[in-house]
Formats: sequence, C-alpha cells, structure tokens
Amino acid sequence: MKPRIPTSATLLAAASIAFALAGCGSSSSSSSSTTTSSANSPATTSTTTSTASTAAIPPAVNELPAAENPRMSQFPAAHGRTLAQLGALVKSSGNLGAATGTFTPGTRRFAFALTSRSGGFIYAPTALYIAASPTSRAVGPILAAADPMGVAPQYRSKQNTGPGGIRAIYTTQVPLPQAGTYTILSLTRTSHGLIGAPGEIAVAASSPIPDVGDRPPDIATDTLATTHGSVALLTTRIPPESMHAVSFNQVLGKKPIALLFSTPQLCISRVCGPVTDVAVELQHQFGNRITFIHEEVYVDNDPAKGLRPQLEAFNLRTEPWLFTINRQGVIAARLEGAFGVHAATQALQAALQ
Repeated sequence: MKPRIPTSATLLAAASIAFALAGCGSSSSSSSSTTTSSANSPATTSTTTSTASTAAIPPAVNELPAAENPRMSQFPAAHGRTLAQLGALVKSSGNLGAATGTFTPGTRRFAFALTSRSGGFIYAPTALYIAASPTSRAVGPILAAADPMGVAPQYRSKQNTGPGGIRAIYTTQVPLPQAGTYTILSLTRTSHGLIGAPGEIAVAASSPIPDVGDRPPDIATDTLATTHGSVALLTTRIPPESMHAVSFNQVLGKKPIALLFSTPQLCISRVCGPVTDVAVELQHQFGNRITFIHEEVYVDNDPAKGLRPQLEAFNLRTEPWLFTINRQGVIAARLEGAFGVHAATQALQAALQ
C-alpha cells in the first residue's frame, strides 16, 4: 500500500499527539493545556484546577481481563474491504488517543487509549486495521492487547492515587513500509457490538532519536551530588523514587540500564506518574541486575526554562520515554509515551540478554 506523503504540518500534528493522550494519566484534579511554538521548541504547560476531571469518570466499558487477551476470531477479516466498509460494521463510535507519535518505516510499536464520547475509558478486546486512506484496502485485524499500568499500593505515587485514572494502554506492532500518512481504525468487541474509532499515523523518513541497536549519547544524568543534595530538583514524584544513585555515563557499557525520562508532576501527556510508578515497581523486582536512572524533563523543574540538556542530547521533544541499554552499551528497547507493566518488563529483559 502506498500511503499519502504527509506535509510538515501533518507530521507536527502527529508528533503532538503524545502530548494529549485523550485525558490519560494521573488521577490528580488538574488538567493541562499545551502550547507548542515550533517543532523544535519544548511545549509549555499551564495547569488549572478543575472539580470535574476526566480522570474521575468511571470506565465506559470495563472488560479489562478480556482486553488483555483479544482473539482473531472476535474481529472481521479485512477480505479486501476498505476502512470505510469496515467502519460500517460498528454499532457505536469512540475516540482514539495515540500515546506514540514518532514513527519511521518498519514494523513499529503503536500505543493508544480508547475513550467514549463522555470521556470514560474503554477496556475490551480490540484490534487495529490500517490502510493508505479510508477508501483503500485495509490490512488487519492486528490484535492490540491492553497492557495494565496498575501497580501495588506501596509503589503508587500521590500523582497516581485517585479513582478513575488510566488502568491500561493498548499496544501493538503495525506495519509501516514507507514514509507517509496512514489511516487506522480500531474495532473493539463488546456485548453490544463493535465500537469503532478512527485515527492517523504519520511516518517520517527518518528520526534523530536513538533507536534499538544504536549507542545512546554518553550523557551525565543528575544525582544528589549535582543538585547539591536537593531531592526536589532530582524528581517531581511524591514520594521521591530512588533512581539517582549514579550518573548514566558512569555505568554505560558496564551494566544494563533502564533510563526513564519523565516528570510526574509536570507531565503534559499526564502519563508520567503512572509509568514512573511502573518503573519503581519493576526496580524492586529486577533488583541489582539493572541500574534504574530517572531524569526529569525541565531545567530546574520549571517548564519556562525549557528542556534539560539530557533530553536535548537524545533529541526528545515529548515525554515520557524509556530506553533500556544492555551491558555492551547498546539500546535494547525503546518505549515512547504510555507503557504498561508487560511492555516495560519485556524492555528490561531485552537489556539482560
């Protein structure tokens, strides 16, 4: 299939998707609005207090165990049909919020959330269909399993403690053979019929962000020594996590590393709290086998001061990101945006191989 070649405006819009994950994220009572001045400048965030947060809305469809194990038999085969023809099978519509926005040609991870028109999350067996346009022949179904983001209470931060927050993120691998803009359709199987949600994926010819198989930049990350003992400058998580014992460049090429860029309190995508909690829980499970390092996003934790130089070195413009690096100093896995326990565990295991 030959996708449409995206304009620069289309690519910028797709990249900004990761900043606005359909209300996903921590269960705080604040909501964030994002303004991006250019493709090369960091987004800024302003926070306003709201008594009625999207995160407080109960799930619209709450079948998470089934969503974790979708089956091919639950979805119509494409059989040469277009996305528009497959869309005619749906009984109701939902909203697809992408959690990933950086794509180059190949088979790539695509993560997303589904919400109803009222804003409640949708958890049920789901599959994706992809085509060059709504009227082109579709490829699919591509199963998209829900990856739980919940952690045990002792690993849960204050940014992720309220009811109604995101419980799982859908994730799958989609074929993107060449640069261009692809149209997608998610179909979710419920007892009341199929829920459909459309979207787009913009694929660039290349990306400056380090990928699997690359050697990462040899950066120095912040520690208590570099912040002169200020834990508040090291992390915005409440309570603080213990991922700042050593600098990244001190262990690169010596031990497996999990490097997490996130800002639980200031996160524009609102998923930094949950993914940081996932990392905290897995840090206890993996013990001393992997060195966990967390780097905040903004200079002095102030969005007005721009991105920290560590993110600039990795060419990152969104958050969160997780890179796992093996003992040889090579990137073993890369997770953009929201991720759950399963994806993070697989990324860590890849670094141990």
